[in-house]
Amino acid sequence: MKVFLAGTSLRTDYGGPAYSVSRLGVELAKAGICVGFWTPDGSSLTSPLLNDSRVTRLSGSLVDALKAFGRADVIHDNGLWLPHNHRIAVIAGELSTPRVVSMRGMLEPWAFRHKGLKKKAAWTLYQRYDLSRAIFHHAAAEPEASGIERFALNVPVRVIPNGIDIPGNSASNVRCPPTSEPARTALFLGRLYPVKGLPMLIEAWSRARPGGWKLRIAGPDEAGHKRELVAAVEREGLREVVTFAGRVEGEAKARELTGADVLILPSLSESFGVVVAEALAYGVPVLTTTATPWNELSTQGCGWLVEPNVNAIERGLRTVTSLDQATLSRMGIAGKEFASRRFSWDHIAKNFIQLYSDALANRG
Repeated sequence: MKVFLAGTSLRTDYGGPAYSVSRLGVELAKAGICVGFWTPDGSSLTSPLLNDSRVTRLSGSLVDALKAFGRADVIHDNGLWLPHNHRIAVIAGELSTPRVVSMRGMLEPWAFRHKGLKKKAAWTLYQRYDLSRAIFHHAAAEPEASGIERFALNVPVRVIPNGIDIPGNSASNVRCPPTSEPARTALFLGRLYPVKGLPMLIEAWSRARPGGWKLRIAGPDEAGHKRELVAAVEREGLREVVTFAGRVEGEAKARELTGADVLILPSLSESFGVVVAEALAYGVPVLTTTATPWNELSTQGCGWLVEPNVNAIERGLRTVTSLDQATLSRMGIAGKEFASRRFSWDHIAKNFIQLYSDALANRG
C-alpha cells in the first residue's frame, strides 16, 4: 500500500503535530507501508523527526511531490485552513484518490474562533466542501470526534489516539522517590501560548503557594507570550519558585519528565495533548482540565481533572501538593501501565493501516 502523508511542517517549534505526524510516518514504514512524506515548507527534507530511510522525503510543489511519489493508494492530510490543504482536496478529487483528513484539533471551538472572520470565510468558500469529500475524518479522542460530527459533514469519523514512544524501565527514566527532602517539581511542558492556560496556573500557584514545591515551565515561546508569563511571575512574587526552561527536546525533554513529580496542563482547549500521554509513560501523574480529552486520568487512577479556571486549578494544586511521594509514585506506576497499553506506536500504526484499508474498500 502506498500512502502519501502530508503535514504542515516538521519544524521542531511547530508543536505536537510535527512529532505525531512524523512518528506515524516512520511507524507505518516499519510496518511495510510505502510512505511518501511532504510538507509545503520543505521541512520534510531535513527534519530529524523522519529518522527512517524507508520513508520517502518529498519536496517541491504538491503536484511535483505527487508525481515523484507515483500513484498513491491513499492521501492522508493533516490539518485544515491552509492553501495546501485545499489544494490536496482538489487534487485528490481529480485523481479519485481516497483522502483521509486528520483534524489535529483545528475544528475545536477555540481553534475555530482564532482568526474567526478568516475561518468563517474559508469555511463558506471551500473548507466545508473539502471536508465533505473526504472518505474518513480522523480524531485523536472521542470529544474531538463529537465536535466534528456536530458539523454534519456526513463523513465517518474514526478515533485513533496519538502515539508516544514508551520509555524503558532503566533507572534513567523511571521516577524514584527521593532519599532526602528536596523541593518537589510540578512541570508544565508545551508551547507557551494563550490556549495553554499558563496565566491561570501562575495565579493559582500564587494563591496556593505549596510549601516544598517548585513550578517549572518548559517549552518554546510562541507569539511573545513568554513576556506576559514572566511579568506575571514577577508580579506575584514567584521568582524563587517558578523557572522557565525554554524549549527542550530529546534527552533534555526526557530529563524534565524524569525529574517531575507531577505534570500540569491547564489548557483551555486540547484535541489530545500528547504531553499527557508522554508524562504517564514516564510514570508522572497529571493534573489537567476538563477542556482536554483525559477523563481516563481519574478512572485509571493516574491523575486529576479540574475546570479550566483559576479557582479550580488552585483547588487541584492544593490536592496534588498535599500528597506524599509514595502516593504520587503509585499513581505514576498506574499511569505508565495505562500508557503502555494504549499509546504504543506499533498499536497506533496498525489502527491507521486498518483505516487506510477501509478507505480503499469504501472508495466506491
